[in-house]
Amino acid sequence: MNHKIAPSLLSADFLNLQRDVEMINNSDADWLHLDIMDGVFVPNISFGFPVLNALKDVCKKPMDVHLMIVEPQKFINEVAATGAYMMNVHYEACTHLHRTITAIREAGMKAGVTLNPHTPVSLLEDIIQELDMVLLMSVNPGYGGQRFIEHSVEKVKELKKLVDRKGLSTLIEVDGGVNAETGKRLVDAGADVLVAGNYVFKSPDPVETIRQLKAI
Repeated sequence: MNHKIAPSLLSADFLNLQRDVEMINNSDADWLHLDIMDGVFVPNISFGFPVLNALKDVCKKPMDVHLMIVEPQKFINEVAATGAYMMNVHYEACTHLHRTITAIREAGMKAGVTLNPHTPVSLLEDIIQELDMVLLMSVNPGYGGQRFIEHSVEKVKELKKLVDRKGLSTLIEVDGGVNAETGKRLVDAGADVLVAGNYVFKSPDPVETIRQLKAI
């Protein structure tokens, strides 16, 4: 039961964000996952810094900020100013990934890199020692409620082997289609952090659903 649960705000009730964040505060959730989308890198627009800045005074859990945007390096200082714990950038969006990771850490945050479903784990061979976390997308990014991509379990196993082979403590996070069944398989494969959106927020008892995910 050492894995972390990071409910995704994208699936919350946007008319009652404070209520939903306070529910997360009072649950067994470890982090709050925040998906920022620009309509360019992914085919959707979510929310931006006004929402994050409002949340920082309410959210008592570490904020795990996932930038699904082009040129995420432009916003490192803005993300840091929200009090974010982790800043995730996409491998596919960063031409100078090492420079971006260094800047994230210099801004006082943990650094994460996200891989889309089609991006192989092997591309991290020369950067993983610099990373605090790798986020594997188990759906195509942009929308909540998508079907889990089965190959993701094997991808977690492959990434876990890379982390172990290098003697690192890099966390493995998975986002997309996570529920009790897929979550257990992912944790068994080596995942450290599970992001869950609809499965938590659309359940009759989100606090109990989080507790069950934490207990798998």
